[in-house]
Amino acid sequence: MNFFEHQEKARKQSRWIIIAFIAVALLIVVVIDIIALLIFSVQDGMSSQAQTVAFSGIFDPAFLQANSATLLGTSAVTGGAIGLASLGKIASLRSGGGKVARDMGATIVTPDTKDPLRRRLYNVVEEIALASGTPVPEVYVMENEPGINAFAAGYTPADAAVAVTQGTLERLNRNELQGVIAHEFSHILNGDMRINIRMMGVIFGIMVIAILGRKFLHASRYRVSSSRDNSGMGIVGIGLALMVVGYVGLFFARWMKSALSRQREYLADASAVQFTRDPSSISGALKKIAAYDHSSYLRQDAEEVGHMLFGSGYRSLMFATHPPLEKRIERLDRRYDPNEIEQLAIKLKKQEHREHIQAEEASREQEDKASGKKNSSFFDVDNLIDNIGNPTNEGIAAAAVLAASIPSSLSSPAHSLEWAPEVLFYCMLDTNEAIRDKQLLIVVAEMGDISERKIQHLLSTHGTVATEQRLPLMEICFPMIKRRPINEIENILNTVEQLAAADDTIDSYEYLITRLIKQYLFEAHIPNRTRLHGNKRLKTCVHELTTVVSVLASHGQHSGSSEGLQLAQKAFRAGMSVADINHTNLSFSDDWQVRLDKAITVLDKLTAKDKSTVVAALARTVLDDGKVITEEHEMLRVICGLLHVPLPLFQSNEAQA
Repeated sequence: MNFFEHQEKARKQSRWIIIAFIAVALLIVVVIDIIALLIFSVQDGMSSQAQTVAFSGIFDPAFLQANSATLLGTSAVTGGAIGLASLGKIASLRSGGGKVARDMGATIVTPDTKDPLRRRLYNVVEEIALASGTPVPEVYVMENEPGINAFAAGYTPADAAVAVTQGTLERLNRNELQGVIAHEFSHILNGDMRINIRMMGVIFGIMVIAILGRKFLHASRYRVSSSRDNSGMGIVGIGLALMVVGYVGLFFARWMKSALSRQREYLADASAVQFTRDPSSISGALKKIAAYDHSSYLRQDAEEVGHMLFGSGYRSLMFATHPPLEKRIERLDRRYDPNEIEQLAIKLKKQEHREHIQAEEASREQEDKASGKKNSSFFDVDNLIDNIGNPTNEGIAAAAVLAASIPSSLSSPAHSLEWAPEVLFYCMLDTNEAIRDKQLLIVVAEMGDISERKIQHLLSTHGTVATEQRLPLMEICFPMIKRRPINEIENILNTVEQLAAADDTIDSYEYLITRLIKQYLFEAHIPNRTRLHGNKRLKTCVHELTTVVSVLASHGQHSGSSEGLQLAQKAFRAGMSVADINHTNLSFSDDWQVRLDKAITVLDKLTAKDKSTVVAALARTVLDDGKVITEEHEMLRVICGLLHVPLPLFQSNEAQA
């Protein structure tokens, strides 16, 4: 199952969650209505009919009509309580994955951390993010949790957060940590996070009925002792009834949650293997959980977020959110022997007091990767769709090499909250000195002279930014920029737009990068308004596809010359043929930016399946001439990002062209 099929399945599952929630909520409303009718029938029997109204009498049309106002009121109150509680819970999480992590008591990990284990964690997360073509998520550590566990939360990749326990940092080696993080990235890329947040809201909405029942019982303790009639007992009955109904509804909701979660955990395990190409990385982490006597359990109450976790967060037989450890390990390691766990437990005990992995190891790994030979190959269209959401081990290694190739005097500012905006502006600077001076004046006017001096320092140290480092640096800056106050973010966006327009023309990189920054920051601050896919079909968006493929073909072949125009036309036809559309001429004009903007907005509403066709068409357009130049690479990756498709990192062969 590829990225787009995962996304489509997640979308359908999300729809079924809503349907199931409505069904359970309606069932609860009906049952509470019946309880209300029983109470009224008993009261009516005591007062006028001397208990002649039997249970079946509550369904008598005359009785129902006489109590219709009460039924409507009871239904409205019950349904409103469930609906408002669910919506309120989901709204409380609209700030994104970071909110969930902070509610769990997690502490954010900053890129400039001096702790070697946290530095290693951030490196692993950053490498996989760069390799998969997604913004680097916020990284958190649950410091008071010694068990081995992790989770990813958020609505979209732009507002995602990855959190791990302190035990995960201390007990897993780098390969095992990479397997766990790859597992969590599977949840990010395959749409599981949005399902998980909605599930939290659904269960809370149903649970609120049981909470109300407990409140009634608490209040009845005083009423029963002071009441001379049976009103106190009536409150007790209402409280008990609400609790029973609430917990029965909760039973079905938890059963639904556990069934869905178990299946998606198997998928995430399989995806993690595709990420790392090393089954032993994730199976090793699972074996350590077993060897430490199911050490994935959390100290704090993990029931609400149990379905998000890498391993079971609490002991539960009936509502287990994860498959048994042994079954997960067996699927990953066909030669697994249960006796391994005992042997591993003995070995781990002997190692328990040894020093954990030092900072020198992480530095040495980065240096080794940086000094290794660069992989000069580039992706194959036939494998592109399968690699989306599942970056190859070579891609992760290439991302590590790329990250290590960025000088520390540039990488450190990009990871800094104070310097990240200036690094972003630095990436927007023109190579023409006169235009660059004009851009620096814009920075002084919009951000102040301190900001301008920081950029001047970067310029004097590195010159203008290397072309292949522009997009990765922007993705590295993003986590720091989104943490700044909203008014500062708006000022940064305004400055970026002015820098792009400083030479009175906006090239493809400036246009696309400005739009991508806007989208990332918008989704980070209002994630619940973002939809990763829609319902449109490609056959209704042929004009928009033609526009995007035309722009990509024209910019990739420098179509100003006669030969370039012929190559662009050939690339255009190759791309359109993937979508089985027989367009003979590419469409290109001076207002391509406006047309491209509208086309991307429409194509972003396609179904996941049709988006896979669009991406394949774009990739075929780029590779038609057998080479990839940096401008094509940037355009393709950014366009895919705007379509909410994380394109894996690959290397251009521009130098060989």
